[in-house]
Amino acid sequence: MSLGQRLEIRQGQGLVITPQLQQAIKLLQLSNLELEAVVEAELERNPLLLREDNEPDSPDTESDLPRDERGELELSDRDTQQANSDLDASEGDVYGDDEPTVREPVASSDIGDGPMIDWTRAGKGGGFDGDGDTLDRAMSREKTLAEHLMDQALIAGFSAPEMAVAQILIDAVDEGGYLRADLTEIAERLGCAMDLIEKVLTVCQGFEPTGVMARSVPECLKLQLIERNRFDPAMAALIDNLELLARRDLSALRGACGVDDEDLAEMIRELKALTPRPGAAFGAEPQAGVVPDVFVRQDPSGGWRVDLNSDTLPRVLVDQTYHAKVVTSARSDQEKTYLSECLSQANWLIKSLDQRARTILKVSAEIVRQQDGFFVYGIEHLRPLNLKTVAEAVGMHESTISRVTTNKYISTPRGVFELKFFFTSAIAAADGSEAHSAESVRHKIKHLIEGEKSSGEVLSDDRIVEILKEAGVDIARRTVAKYREALRIPSSVERKRMIR
Repeated sequence: MSLGQRLEIRQGQGLVITPQLQQAIKLLQLSNLELEAVVEAELERNPLLLREDNEPDSPDTESDLPRDERGELELSDRDTQQANSDLDASEGDVYGDDEPTVREPVASSDIGDGPMIDWTRAGKGGGFDGDGDTLDRAMSREKTLAEHLMDQALIAGFSAPEMAVAQILIDAVDEGGYLRADLTEIAERLGCAMDLIEKVLTVCQGFEPTGVMARSVPECLKLQLIERNRFDPAMAALIDNLELLARRDLSALRGACGVDDEDLAEMIRELKALTPRPGAAFGAEPQAGVVPDVFVRQDPSGGWRVDLNSDTLPRVLVDQTYHAKVVTSARSDQEKTYLSECLSQANWLIKSLDQRARTILKVSAEIVRQQDGFFVYGIEHLRPLNLKTVAEAVGMHESTISRVTTNKYISTPRGVFELKFFFTSAIAAADGSEAHSAESVRHKIKHLIEGEKSSGEVLSDDRIVEILKEAGVDIARRTVAKYREALRIPSSVERKRMIR
């Protein structure tokens, strides 16, 4: 057998990752803050791009030109279909390893009709060239209190409902580290039991810095004393009578605490060593909350209305007037090529921004449709949902749905959630009907065990399996044990010992 060289012509199909396609894919997975930085850099780099401001400009600016002379990009149905194809790349492309894990509306969607957008006006903006600077700034600045608490929440072993509660509680912490929220209002908004809120708060109050997320100064001091193993009845009485300490009424304090002068002086010294503002070490600047990309509101007709947040949408135009001026003065082929590339890149950026917004709205509307029970009845009615289900419903690839739901937030009547919060695994139904969300099953298990206090019966894992199967949930004993351990609930044997 001889070896040799030869030339062959073969025909085949393949996905070519052009710079424009990479740009479109990258824009799709960016958060609203990252998108602003990207568009801002493009505005600085490309002279044919112009920010569309709502404020009146001088007579020479483009905003005073007739609409047909301005460079706004109008997309036809054919353009939209092409943009859909461009953005909906398969998981084999450059960013295929992403995984899934809230004014005035600019665009809205009724769930039944599908999202419709008028994009004759497309906020503020940023560029690909500035990504490194943005990352450097993010890495060099000090971590905020909210970020510090969220880092701890992510490793606290919370379930999805508990994580949603933790996020809301963390958002309500002020710069001093105190919790400024009504727990009853949060429970009503999420449609969950008050016990769940209190359980999550108890875990969060164990975060660093010690004393954080307290609801009052006495509670803050109490948490710090417990951490130092110094919270005894005498110290508890001292904390309950801080007004006497403020008036320097030491005789009344001695009587209230039941201690002598020496012990009281030592207790006061310990109290002075505590920190009444545990969050002050992270700076006094108030932290801005998460800016939602999508709003969900109840429609008067009984459904849900899905609107894009207009404040997060970059408004950029192609400055056709300036292009017409400079293109006539271009002499060399290099200058003409540069202007042609700038025009092409500007048009593509606007098209990519438009399709990014359309895709986010379309996917958000489908998620709201799928999780209607959660919005109406609460967290126990969270349905099992995965990327494939949403992808098939909207006619896109799973990797596209993954990008859309990463770092995108939705504001709902029950709070602000990341879109990937609504994706949860399924537990089969015993009667063959619709499957149950894993998160709702965890919630049921927790509710059953919490009911032991009133019934006096400690439920074994086998007994919980029987009760859930009677309720139509087909679940194995080992799954119950796994969920119970994830909820940090002891076994039935340990719970019996605790009762005794």
